[in-house]
Amino acid sequence: MAQPMNGRRAQAARNDSLILEAARAVFVADPEAPIAAVAERAGVGISALYRRHGSKEDLLRRLCHDGLLTYIDVAEKALAVDDAWEAFAQFVAGIVEADTHALTISLAGTFTPTEEMGALARRSGELVTALLQRAQDAGVLRTDLVPEDMGVLFEELATVRGRDEARTAELRERYIAMMLDGLRSPAAHRPLPGPAPQPGEFAGRWQKR
Repeated sequence: MAQPMNGRRAQAARNDSLILEAARAVFVADPEAPIAAVAERAGVGISALYRRHGSKEDLLRRLCHDGLLTYIDVAEKALAVDDAWEAFAQFVAGIVEADTHALTISLAGTFTPTEEMGALARRSGELVTALLQRAQDAGVLRTDLVPEDMGVLFEELATVRGRDEARTAELRERYIAMMLDGLRSPAAHRPLPGPAPQPGEFAGRWQKR
């Protein structure tokens, strides 16, 4: 059983949560924003921020590290679903709701990833491959879809934004439904044009600019 945190530790944990929430909002909107903008949005002193994160690059790494963990968690929970189509649909909805790919769009190339992040990225790739393979083997997902397609589709959905969070959620749900209808099999699909994305085709953008 976890021991309750004392007052100082509890405050530090609250500060860290506030900092990460603020950092995500600030840097997704403007990757070039100064770290002071994060402290201001979080309502903490700049010294408190630097005690938790030594630099802006450390903070960017933490955001994307946590995003990878979220992606893996969503994928693992989806793989535990018995029905292959429902598992795939749950995975898509969960990733879009978590909005992990807003980080990819904004932060790729702004920091140097760690080896641990590389391992997490490989694990996420294994999981999405397993989800797609299971659905394709079950005959419920078009067979010309490749794992790399999913990252592109998630990024497209991450760009859908309404006037507020509620409207954003409504719009994304609408386009998820359209996307899933287009991916389900059997259906009267035309073959997808052009070559599919290749493994590692988009990895270069994570090299720090």
